[in-house]
Amino acid sequence: MDFKDYYKILGVEPTADDKAIKAAYRKLARKYHPDVSKEKDAEAKFKDASEAYEALKSADKRAEYDDLRKYGHHGQPFQGPPGWQSRGGFGGGQDAGDFSDFFSSIFGNRGPGFGGGGRSGHSAGRRGQDVEMELPVFLEETLSTESKKVSFQVPHYNAAGQHVSNTSKSLNVKIPAGVTDGERIRLKGQGAPGIGGGPNGDLYLTIRFAPHPKFDVEGENLIITLPLAPWELALGTEVAVPTLTGKINLKVPAGSQNGQRMRAKGHGLLHKHGHRGYLFVQLKAVMPKKLDHDVKELWEELAKKAAFNPRENF
Repeated sequence: MDFKDYYKILGVEPTADDKAIKAAYRKLARKYHPDVSKEKDAEAKFKDASEAYEALKSADKRAEYDDLRKYGHHGQPFQGPPGWQSRGGFGGGQDAGDFSDFFSSIFGNRGPGFGGGGRSGHSAGRRGQDVEMELPVFLEETLSTESKKVSFQVPHYNAAGQHVSNTSKSLNVKIPAGVTDGERIRLKGQGAPGIGGGPNGDLYLTIRFAPHPKFDVEGENLIITLPLAPWELALGTEVAVPTLTGKINLKVPAGSQNGQRMRAKGHGLLHKHGHRGYLFVQLKAVMPKKLDHDVKELWEELAKKAAFNPRENF
C-alpha cells in the first residue's frame, strides 16, 4: 500500500486554506474529467484529485491525515506510526468505491456517502446505504436538454454489515433546468442494494459547476470581463462578446468608465421558472505595454489638451 500525498496531488501547500484546496480540486476536475479530457491517464488523475479533495475538505479528516502524513512519502510503501492500525473498508463521500486502499486504511467506513453506519448494525430487511458523489457540470450543460452519463461505484454489504464488494454502475441523468451550484439531486433506489430484501438506498448527486475560463457565476447571472483600449472607452466601440451559446455584439458608449458594468438580458443561466438571467459585461481598460516615441508624444499632447484632473475630488 503506497502513501499518497494529497497536497501534492492537488498542487497546494499543506498550509493551504479550504478555499485554495477547493479551487485546486475544481481546476483539476475540469482538466481531467473523463467525459471531456483528452489528457493521458485522465480518469486516474481525476480519481486521485477526487480522493485528495475528499480527504482534505473535512476538518476532521484533514487533521487525521496530517497526523499520519509525516510518516509517509508520496509513492512509497506506507508504514504508520507505532500503535497505528489500518481501519480497512471504504470511506464515503464522493465515490468511495474508486478510492484507494490507502484512503480506506485511514478513514475506514466513515463518510457521507455510506451513512456512517460502519461495519455493524445491519440487520435483515435493512435499507441499502445511500451513495453520494459530486457531479461536475459545465455551465454550457445547464442549458442542454441532453442527458449526462454518470458512473459510480455501489458498495455491497453482507448480512453482518460488512463491506464485501463494489460494483460499477452507470446512469444517464438529465440535468434539471435551473440547477444551481451545490444543489443536491436525489435519484431514488440507485444506491446500494438492500439487505435481506430491504429497499435500495438512494444516489445523491451534488452539483458542482466546473470553473469556466471566461465566466464567473453570480446567482443566475454570469459575469465576463471585457478588455478595452483606453480610446475605445473614450470614443465608444462595438465588440463581439462571448456568451454560453455564441457571441453578441455589444455597443460600448463613448465616455464609458473602467470597471463599469453593462448587461445583456437573457444571456445568463437558466432559472427554474424558464427565464435566463443577465450577462454582466465588466469593462476593463488595458494599457499598451510599450509606447514608442510617437505614441508617447500623442499621450503627452492629450494630457495637455484634455485639461483633466481625475483626482479633483480626491
